[in-house]
Amino acid sequence: MIGQEAKETPPPPGEPVSQPSTPEDQLAAVKKQLRLPAIVAICGSTRFMAEMAEADLRETKAGRIVVKPGCDLKSPNALWADPTEAQALKVQLDALHRAKIRLADEVLVVGDYIGDSTRAEIAYARSLNKPVRFTHPEVDPDI
Repeated sequence: MIGQEAKETPPPPGEPVSQPSTPEDQLAAVKKQLRLPAIVAICGSTRFMAEMAEADLRETKAGRIVVKPGCDLKSPNALWADPTEAQALKVQLDALHRAKIRLADEVLVVGDYIGDSTRAEIAYARSLNKPVRFTHPEVDPDI
């Protein structure tokens, strides 16, 4: 019918209904059910914020949802002027970015340099079996 989505056929009586086994499987199933576009998490050193913005444009134009770092703690700002507050904010932002990676279907690493934080993000993404792409594949720490 027009305006109504097709419903999945339930399994025959007596046949077990398979449930996603992990939170990641459950998230993937819900994203599929909602027919969401692919979600890309952009990672990289904050020295590449301009390149991340450009990658965001390209990925968005390609029809993907993009999540990326929202703060550059290396640039002066009153929100992180106090060193103690800045360190606490970095911990909070690192956790937030890991959540973005977990939400994403894939990761795009931007830039020709991989520091410790980006290396940890790549390892985390791969531990979740997320595909990882690079704007500069030669910096992939696993090749």
